[in-house]
Amino acid sequence: MFVQEGHEKPSLLSINPGLIIWTIIIFVILVFLLKKIAWGPLIKTLNNREDSIKSSIENAEKQNKEARELLEENKKQLAEATGEARKIIETSRNAGNKLRDEILAKANDDTRKMVEQAKREIEQKEQSALEDLKEEISNIAIKAAEKIISETLDEPKQKKIIDDFLNKIPKN
Repeated sequence: MFVQEGHEKPSLLSINPGLIIWTIIIFVILVFLLKKIAWGPLIKTLNNREDSIKSSIENAEKQNKEARELLEENKKQLAEATGEARKIIETSRNAGNKLRDEILAKANDDTRKMVEQAKREIEQKEQSALEDLKEEISNIAIKAAEKIISETLDEPKQKKIIDDFLNKIPKN
C-alpha cells in the first residue's frame, strides 16, 4: 500500500495544475465556439422574437387606437343620424299640423260659404214668397173690391192701387 513516488494515485480532492490549465483552455474554446455558433443565432432569434413582440404590441395598440377612433366616429355619426331623424320627425309633424290647419280652415271656410249661400237662398225664397203673397193678396183684394163695389175697374188701375197700399204696409 505504499505508493511509489512517481506514481501516486490521485485523489479526488487533489489539485492537478495541468488539468486546471487544460480545463480552462477547453472552457475558453467552448465559450468561443458557443458564442460563434450557438449564442449569435440564439441571441439573434431572441432579438427577433423581442422585435416581433414589440411590433405586435405596437400594432395592437395602433389597432386599439383605430378601433377607439372608429367607435367615436360611429358615435358621432349615430348622434348626427339621431339629430337628423329628430329634424325629419319634427318637420313631418309641423307639415302635418300645417296641413291639418289648412284642411280645417278650408272646411270652416266652405262651411261658412255654404251657410251664407243657404241664408241668401232662404232670403231669396222669402222675397219670392212675399212677392207671391203680395200678388195673391192683391188678386184677392181686387176680387173683393169688385164684389163690393160691383163696379169693374180696369185691372192696371186696380193693381196700382193695391201695390200702393201694399207698399205702405210695413215690410215685416
